[in-house]
Amino acid sequence: MIIAKFLIVIFLGYLLGSIPFGVLVSRRQSKVDILKHGSGKMGTTNVLRTAGPKAALLVLAGDLLKGSLAVVLAGLILGNDFLVVHTFGLGTLVAQVMAALAAVLGHNWSIFLKFKGGRGVATFFGGLAALCPPAFLLGGEILIVSAGYTKYASLGSILGTIAVYLVLVPLTIIYKFPLEYLAYALIGGLVIVVMHSDNITPLISGTERKLGQKAEATVGIHSQNSGK
Repeated sequence: MIIAKFLIVIFLGYLLGSIPFGVLVSRRQSKVDILKHGSGKMGTTNVLRTAGPKAALLVLAGDLLKGSLAVVLAGLILGNDFLVVHTFGLGTLVAQVMAALAAVLGHNWSIFLKFKGGRGVATFFGGLAALCPPAFLLGGEILIVSAGYTKYASLGSILGTIAVYLVLVPLTIIYKFPLEYLAYALIGGLVIVVMHSDNITPLISGTERKLGQKAEATVGIHSQNSGK
């Protein structure tokens, strides 16, 4: 029964993450298919360039909610149950981390979009907000400040997720924060960095598209885009 609960929270987390808010909002607000514009991703940055700030805020809120709700539902479903593996007890916190990571994967490879999606940044931070608010606040601040200062959303996303992991290392060692938080930051952060791998070369060469620039009407070369 407990194994079934773990499978359920992972499945629900993936389904939540798969909800394509970027696609739905862009079609509603601007009558465009976000997957055929700019980077071809359904995240906040590409929506901002294609459908404008109002649509982008709605998408951001929806994508954050997906991660947070996955964590909350996992806690409600698992309750006080735990799975014993050898000498380790895998309980609610492990289930919540797994659900949040599943939501990130669902966002990036949505079952509703033939396994297309975004880069997972907002959904990752939504899960983090429900798991560990201090790390969410610091990482979010680094993301916003670096993206605002450089005008590169991709750079802000990478730096923000790296900052989450770096701040959780001392919090785990000194203040005994749960190891599950660190695992979430490591795995989720690696996924996000890999999803931004096509942005790294343009960032270095200075050809990365900045915030405020409009997206083209057709999907261009992914290495020239920074949509999430």
